[in-house]
Amino acid sequence: MNNRRDFIKKATLATTGVVLGTSAMSAKSYANILGANDRVILGSIGVGGRGKGLLDSFSSMYNDGVTVKTICDVESKYLAERQDIAAKNQKGLKPGTETDMRKVFDDKEIDAVVIATPNHWHALSAIWACQAGKNVYVEKPSSHNVWEGRKMVEAARKYDRIVQVGFQNRSISNVMQAMAFLHDGGIGDVFMARGTCFKPRNSFGIVKDSNPPASLNYDMWLGPATYRPYNEKKGHYNWHWHWDTGNGDTGNQGPHQFDVARWGLNKKVHPVKVQSMGGIFGIKPDECSQETPNTQTSVFEYEDGKILEFETRGRFTNAESNEGIKIGNMFYGTEGWMEVNGGTWKAYRNDEKEAFAGSGMATGAAVGGDTSFRTAPDSNGHFGNFIDALKAGNNSGLNCEVEVGHMSTVLPLIANAAYRVGETLRFNGEFEEFINNEEADMMLTRKYRYPYIVPQNV
Repeated sequence: MNNRRDFIKKATLATTGVVLGTSAMSAKSYANILGANDRVILGSIGVGGRGKGLLDSFSSMYNDGVTVKTICDVESKYLAERQDIAAKNQKGLKPGTETDMRKVFDDKEIDAVVIATPNHWHALSAIWACQAGKNVYVEKPSSHNVWEGRKMVEAARKYDRIVQVGFQNRSISNVMQAMAFLHDGGIGDVFMARGTCFKPRNSFGIVKDSNPPASLNYDMWLGPATYRPYNEKKGHYNWHWHWDTGNGDTGNQGPHQFDVARWGLNKKVHPVKVQSMGGIFGIKPDECSQETPNTQTSVFEYEDGKILEFETRGRFTNAESNEGIKIGNMFYGTEGWMEVNGGTWKAYRNDEKEAFAGSGMATGAAVGGDTSFRTAPDSNGHFGNFIDALKAGNNSGLNCEVEVGHMSTVLPLIANAAYRVGETLRFNGEFEEFINNEEADMMLTRKYRYPYIVPQNV
């Protein structure tokens, strides 16, 4: 890995109020105001909802040697306010702006990009970044379909890039402790994991197609997706609930809990069978354009018979488990069970009512003698983990390297395929394809719209 050589020339900018970015100054003039200290230079791509939070977090690491040089979004109305957010964190240093991510990739001064685009752009933007020599932090799910997710992994390997996927639970110390506890036999042999995503969402309505706003580059927003006329109810955030751009809540909030479930089961292989059923309830079809289910139950079986369950409820509902979990995980073992609710966890022996281990309770013996974890108990630790890997110049310390993120992302993607074809599907994990089901196999990839095409050979 040769990443570290790229950092020797980076340093704190001495002048406040300077505007950075590919649209602000040439690479030569930018280099002239750098010193010789290590400084990680970032581009932030997609600065809407989630992207705004990522921009705030990464630019807040300015005193730790991180500078956001450029922000990029196809929706130009965001850019001025997002510049101000970064400037506030960067001692007045304002990033430059772009509306085409390819210009960010062309900037030789940028070491890594942070990607928080809609799901259908995750894979292609990450692949383009790797091809341009950039390291990548990409939000979950790592891809919109299984095939392009594998291409992301191939690109990271081919171009020797550091790629972290935004499964933040991987960097929460209490969750890390809970997983170590499970893997050390804390509740015996774990035979089943259950994840929940209970997020009530009301109808967002329906409107006629219209012209896109002047501030939006709609062609680039669509990117790899099949062309459709602009519709404001299918755009910002609502893209989650349409198959061409999103994956429903099973593939929105769900991937976080899918990841914890797979992690707890200690599975580094794909399941061999999946079934999924559900629908849209409590919302009238003629009053909302939503396509993805708001209620969905998915069940996976591994080759050894172990089970992973996942439930999505988009209507008002009770919580589950002793902790009142709505978004979290439960694990069931031969000697007890465990609940994980955010960064809190508790374990119970068989039918005992009082927890015998948990966050704030676990001893060294309960977690295999190892209570030293690398990161702080909050999601910012995940961002710091990525920056630490960049500075070290290798991915060995990443908490969610791209292959790990891909394995967890596959789960909601194949669940959605089973839901859409209405059949129990068998999955060949070695080749990442379904067995004897051509209709489901077609959902493992998509027909890409020129020129936004994920290549066969990355």
